[in-house]
Amino acid sequence: MAGAYYVPEQSKLPIAATLASSIMMIGAGIWVVDNGQGNVYTSGPTIFAAGLVAVLAVMYVWFSTVVKEHQAGMNNAQLQRSYVWGMGWFIFSEVMFFAAFFGALFYVRNFSIPWLGGEGEKGVTNMLWQGFEATWPLMQTPSQALEASTGIAAANTVRGPGEIIPWSGLPLINTILLLSSSVTVHFAHSALKAGNDKGMSRWLAATVILGFVFVGFQAEEYVLAYTELGLTLETGVYGATFFMLTGFHGLHVCIGAIMLSIMWLRHRKGHFQPKDHFGFEAASWYWHFVDVVWVGLFLFVYIL
Repeated sequence: MAGAYYVPEQSKLPIAATLASSIMMIGAGIWVVDNGQGNVYTSGPTIFAAGLVAVLAVMYVWFSTVVKEHQAGMNNAQLQRSYVWGMGWFIFSEVMFFAAFFGALFYVRNFSIPWLGGEGEKGVTNMLWQGFEATWPLMQTPSQALEASTGIAAANTVRGPGEIIPWSGLPLINTILLLSSSVTVHFAHSALKAGNDKGMSRWLAATVILGFVFVGFQAEEYVLAYTELGLTLETGVYGATFFMLTGFHGLHVCIGAIMLSIMWLRHRKGHFQPKDHFGFEAASWYWHFVDVVWVGLFLFVYIL
């Protein structure tokens, strides 16, 4: 019985991952704050890049260790169940992460803006900004409304976007791409379980390509927003919520596509069997989660 249960040895990788991710997020915070104040030279990008490199290094070492343990046959049924629960809780944490941003969008649209427009028990705030129209997307801030009605430039004026991105253009194309990728990753999983190695490789490669094409179109969408539509991170609450939601989702698509690329390489090396492939299965769960989040984004950010 002594050798029936494998207990991984103690590791410093969790604390290393925490420190690396903290450095990355501190750098991101400094970067955003400094740019908001108009500072051209800032330490934020450097700190962010250092943290990102550290995170990638820790992930490489950590995942390599897990792969070696799996290849050595150290993973018994109990440890496999712990992997399932670990991935499940990780995805749940991501659900709550995006729930916070969707919640902020809901609060702004359904409470804050109507109050500023004079609705509800807190609608008296409209007395401070005569002429403000409570519409979504918010194309005019209260300060702009005050300036328009009085002719006096208001302090801390934040301009609204000139236009919004139509859902029938790039967003619709990206929706088709991601929904298609959800189908292809399912076909890859089915092929793997059936022992069809060629089918697995082809369908998984198609999924990875669709994911990176999605990221490319999103980059094109951002260029369009900044250069032609006047929609930036600083254009009021609509710009802030738009880029925070779509930007973080784009980051998750990149992470998912990288995970699936690694799974493709592992499959080519013979790491997966029809009944033993949790690494790929976990990555496919994550990919389906990313697809579901995009459906919510497409509906609540672009259409409604």
